[in-house]
Amino acid sequence: MLQKILPENIYSVISEKVSLKALNEIRLRADKPIVVILNGQRFFLGYNGLTANLTEALTASKIMIEDIIFRASECSIYSVNEQIKKGFIVTRGGIRIGIGGDMVEENGVIKTMTNYNSINIRLPHEIKNCSLPIFDMILQNDQINNTLILSPPGAGKTTMLRDFICQLSQRNYAFNVLALDERGELDLGTANCLGNFADKISFARKKIGFENGIRSLSPNLIVTDELGTQEDIEAVIYASNCGVNLLASAHCDTIENFMKKEAFKNVINLKIFKRFVFLSLRNGPGTIDGVYNENFSRVLN
Repeated sequence: MLQKILPENIYSVISEKVSLKALNEIRLRADKPIVVILNGQRFFLGYNGLTANLTEALTASKIMIEDIIFRASECSIYSVNEQIKKGFIVTRGGIRIGIGGDMVEENGVIKTMTNYNSINIRLPHEIKNCSLPIFDMILQNDQINNTLILSPPGAGKTTMLRDFICQLSQRNYAFNVLALDERGELDLGTANCLGNFADKISFARKKIGFENGIRSLSPNLIVTDELGTQEDIEAVIYASNCGVNLLASAHCDTIENFMKKEAFKNVINLKIFKRFVFLSLRNGPGTIDGVYNENFSRVLN
């Protein structure tokens, strides 16, 4: 998919000089050097590959950024405007393109975005077995412990969620799994990416996805990414009261700061989540820095 959306000169350098398996992000800012992130480390992109030398870096242009967004929309900006209003586009295959520009509001409602000036191309990866170190902490005695995966951006939350779904299938745990893929990043479109027992609802708000999914698909487990708003938290409480198990993620830089988050106060007090898994970038994306129980006592260092 990268080949379809990137200018030929940029794609040729990346495909020939950069390890795609290690590539996390490509950042383009108008009239600024192109930055790539590999295994959590930042480099400039030059004609000869990665460089720390600013004078060797390739420079992005506003026209280049607009062209990439146009290609990612499959030549129809209108068709992806609902995503653009949220600040991103997700391509087939789960590549997420975050967009910087001018938000256009009307009566307090975001209508679209214009004057695109930067993009962050985030590449998803299937990292087989990455959830195995915590698998037995989440699934115990054939029961799922409601689990929240916490980390800063880009530390592997979505990858971990995706692999856990796949691991359930590989071990023939026939839970009915609902992958609530609000941003289109969980399902990469590859064979058995989400295993044999998962249903999927994409690009729906958590409230709508939870309510419709529970009503129509009778899931045993809902897996969803990036909880954050009060509406998200209400959806989590609703699902828990319906007897549905949960595996989700949220942004946070430390477990201590998560405990102070006002939005999560109710789920913490109600002890809805029995496991909190904290990931960091300390040794690259996906570093497991600790697993905690509902009382925030460590159960895995």
